[in-house]
Amino acid sequence: MSDPPKDPGQQPAPPPEVSPPAVPQPADDLQSPDATDPIVLTIGDIGVTRNWVVTPNGTARLGGSQWIARDMTRTESKIPTWAIVLAVVFALVCLLGLLFLLAKEKYTTGYVEVSVQAGNLLHATQIPVSSQYQVAQIRQQVSQAQTLAAAAR
Repeated sequence: MSDPPKDPGQQPAPPPEVSPPAVPQPADDLQSPDATDPIVLTIGDIGVTRNWVVTPNGTARLGGSQWIARDMTRTESKIPTWAIVLAVVFALVCLLGLLFLLAKEKYTTGYVEVSVQAGNLLHATQIPVSSQYQVAQIRQQVSQAQTLAAAAR
């Protein structure tokens, strides 16, 4: 228990005020994206709104952002197993079976790395692909993000 004040007219001192902890603010007193600014484009784990780039590393203004797509894929061409089997079977019957060895299948493996730099934010993501169509689709998305960035300036 605390002791009563010695002087009946004297009140105990109020406790010192404690200021709340500082909340980190975005650079340049920017507001962060909200529900009125929905994500219009997603490239891997990078989201793009009309005014913002949203990544796991943070959020930055879309205007002035730089986008880079690196194609890290490899396309190989090989003779499929079915063509080898048919070539062996028909080579015994007639020499036309050797034409099956002209059949080729193309396999694409690897990833496309997309990186964005906006202000102090730098983020890169690797998107696995299995066809050249997917590579072209990612390049088109990066081009669309560059167009949005130019319009946001």
